[in-house]
Amino acid sequence: MSRFAGFPLAGLDFYEDLEADNSKAFWTAHKDVYDSAVRAPMAALIAELEADFGPAKIFRPYRDVRFAKDKTPYKDHQGAVVHAAPGAGWYVQIGAPGLYVAAGIYSASPDQLARLRATIDDEVRGHELEKILADVAAAGYTVGGDKLKTQPKGYSADHPRIELLRHKSLVVSREFGAPDWLPTARAATEIRKSWEAMRPVMEWIAAVTTGLQGRD
Repeated sequence: MSRFAGFPLAGLDFYEDLEADNSKAFWTAHKDVYDSAVRAPMAALIAELEADFGPAKIFRPYRDVRFAKDKTPYKDHQGAVVHAAPGAGWYVQIGAPGLYVAAGIYSASPDQLARLRATIDDEVRGHELEKILADVAAAGYTVGGDKLKTQPKGYSADHPRIELLRHKSLVVSREFGAPDWLPTARAATEIRKSWEAMRPVMEWIAAVTTGLQGRD
């Protein structure tokens, strides 16, 4: 495998064109661009980051349309995830808008969600998470995720951390767009730097959700 040398801008152009013509005919005619400008750089990137974060999974480019109203066959981006706990991990994505990085828990089981909320409710651990998220936000990352519209069952609406308790998923992320360094080897350095900045969030979440795995 070749060393990571950046994400070519041809990959962004590929996804911009795919958004206009999401068809098998387009995909077949331009698959060589996907392979060389998207898939190969992503594989080289995750190989370079594996020593620091662990092995990654590259997502398939095909959409599961079996139960979807939208029957377009191909995803409009390429993503990869490094799992740090069930339903949680570091994420990187390339698409027409450019580079996106994230970390957090995106698919919590009912047991995981219950444990997360119980830990957020705890004065010490809850304050710890608040501080971690404040630091990450101050560094330029966005704190997000799916939320309930009201408070979760068993928690008061005036709880001091009610906004965190409403989360069904909890993700920190950053949209980089297409900076000058994206098609260069520096992109790996910037992605590594971002994932390291998110590591305190990921370690807090992993400690909570991994604790679930060891309980009867």
